[in-house]
Amino acid sequence: MHLPGRLRTTTFGDLLGGLHRAASTGTLELTEPTGRAHRVHLACGLVSAVEIDRASPCLAEILRRDEGLDDDTLRRSLLRAMASRRLHGEVLVHEFHISPEVVDRALRRQLMTRLHALDELRDAQVTFHVAVRPPRSSLSDRPLAPVEFLHGRRRARDAEGGAGPARRRSAPSGSVQTWDPARARAYSALGLSYGADPDDIKRAYRRLVRTYHPDLHPGVSAAERSELSARFSTLTDAYRALVA
Repeated sequence: MHLPGRLRTTTFGDLLGGLHRAASTGTLELTEPTGRAHRVHLACGLVSAVEIDRASPCLAEILRRDEGLDDDTLRRSLLRAMASRRLHGEVLVHEFHISPEVVDRALRRQLMTRLHALDELRDAQVTFHVAVRPPRSSLSDRPLAPVEFLHGRRRARDAEGGAGPARRRSAPSGSVQTWDPARARAYSALGLSYGADPDDIKRAYRRLVRTYHPDLHPGVSAAERSELSARFSTLTDAYRALVA
């Protein structure tokens, strides 16, 4: 299939949609004007891995935040994975007996978070490669389903007045919700997809508060308490931005 050369002439959602319809296998590369390059790996039109050249939550952070895994298990398993040059998720499942479903859920959430970050790009050079090897962590046997990586993405057909890339998304209720990068960051901070309903926002916030509220961790060091406070403040600001 023919892809546009610049992201500003289309939307990230349209790129993914076109590659999915064409059942493409290869790597979509987006290179920002600053030189940062991001890659989305696809297998038969399905997303199997996402690599971004910017800060994003690691597997351990997601498992700690959303699944409640303790720091000691995460630290020891990560050190063992590094020493044996194996994937962290593999070590967690086979040596620390963490449920494969829990690890898979965290890996998929990590991919979704990275896709949300790419959805915010305003412009990048667009290329597609068929000979790039996906990373070892690729979910080759269980890639993201279309409903996971396409639902809610901005599409050119949604553009107001029919000109320029879309700046809107459909909210779950069927109403139109204006695309707002600040709100997108707030949703991402809470581990949610853009446009999540209020009940999901409240549930996510309450779950994360139990993990990061400094007063619930009286035995931590001063540095750890400072880190918890900063994280809790970020979560609270995100929650207020979405429920206001």
